[in-house]
Amino acid sequence: MSERIVLAYSGGLDTSVAIGWIAEATGAEVIAVAVDVGQGGESLETVRQRALDCGAVEAYVADARDEFAEAYCMPTLKANGLYMDAYPLVSAISRPVISKHLVAAAQQFGASTVAHGCTGKGNDQVRFEVSIQTLGPELKCIAPVRDLALTREKAIEYAEKHDLPIETTKKNPFSIDQNVWGRAVETGFLEDIWNGPTKDVYDYTDDPAFPPAADVVTIGFEQGIVTSLDGRAVTALQAIEELNRRAGAQGVGRIDIVEDRLVGIKSREIYEAPGAMALIAAHRELENITLEREQARFKKTVDQRWTELVYDGQWFSPLKKNLDVFIDETQKYVSGEIRLELHGGRATVQGRRSETSLYDFNLATYDEGDSFDQSSAPGFIDIYGLSSRTASQREERLYGKPDLSGHGVETK
Repeated sequence: MSERIVLAYSGGLDTSVAIGWIAEATGAEVIAVAVDVGQGGESLETVRQRALDCGAVEAYVADARDEFAEAYCMPTLKANGLYMDAYPLVSAISRPVISKHLVAAAQQFGASTVAHGCTGKGNDQVRFEVSIQTLGPELKCIAPVRDLALTREKAIEYAEKHDLPIETTKKNPFSIDQNVWGRAVETGFLEDIWNGPTKDVYDYTDDPAFPPAADVVTIGFEQGIVTSLDGRAVTALQAIEELNRRAGAQGVGRIDIVEDRLVGIKSREIYEAPGAMALIAAHRELENITLEREQARFKKTVDQRWTELVYDGQWFSPLKKNLDVFIDETQKYVSGEIRLELHGGRATVQGRRSETSLYDFNLATYDEGDSFDQSSAPGFIDIYGLSSRTASQREERLYGKPDLSGHGVETK
């Protein structure tokens, strides 16, 4: 049997041409793998048939939308995953689930190599190849654009020469990646970081400057995972899809960031993630009332490290798995409801309630019924400030009293 190569297949021009391009360059048979993570567009059957029409010997298609929402988006929600405090890991979390299916297809069809469509200067080449090498250490990886000199111009020429069933005349000025968790847009005039994004950049969100009437939604959680909207039970996928529509209509989730890529360059990226950003806002607020103070402080450090690992293509790494255990443990009491107002580009918390809340009204109130023992405060302050006071006394002993004017210190 001929050598076989599994190709991550989107159904577009570049990966359609890559089927024949790889076959000619390597002499191998190509198996196309299409994975639906909620990117929309054509049906999987249409994509499958196009792959076969373009020369693939087999076509593996997978509807991974629920898997992606439950096993990848929800862990990201529990970790409040925002790279550089802004980017909700839209592409970063889709690569490991796609890689999982690529490896499964390679093992099913006896392939020795996995191919992807990434360039040599992006993050995704690392995410794909590290994931593939982790899940299938015996597999090799190639990238037609990076390794076999497949440019867009050559792709158009090849498609026209071989009469491939793919559109070759239209060229979107942007590079776009999207799934149910969000949408990523780059290149074109956006590479000049002084240029503001134009209306044609956006698809998941409407202009927040002209919003409809405010939309108030109540989001229910069980142990950190979204389980209901406005009292209706929903799956993770249903919750994300509905909030994409409702928050997107209000212009929520538009992000414009100059991002530190894993490969060492800065890159300007536009993201749309209305559902993700609304869910993260609600989840963070629910954690505010259910996590103990020191636990919450430390979790922020863990969340950041978790996010960096995922951004850097380490979804299946030992450390990321260790951090998952800690994060899951913190979510034990993160159950309840958050009421959000979606309006004019903002998701604003209006109310919160939880049977596992640490908020005690009688301790917090300043009115009648206050159960806080204020007589304990002076002793607490005395002990709390002891180390600072001792250090200050040392400073005074060695250097004199401090100059409270702000111009220095008095000296003996």
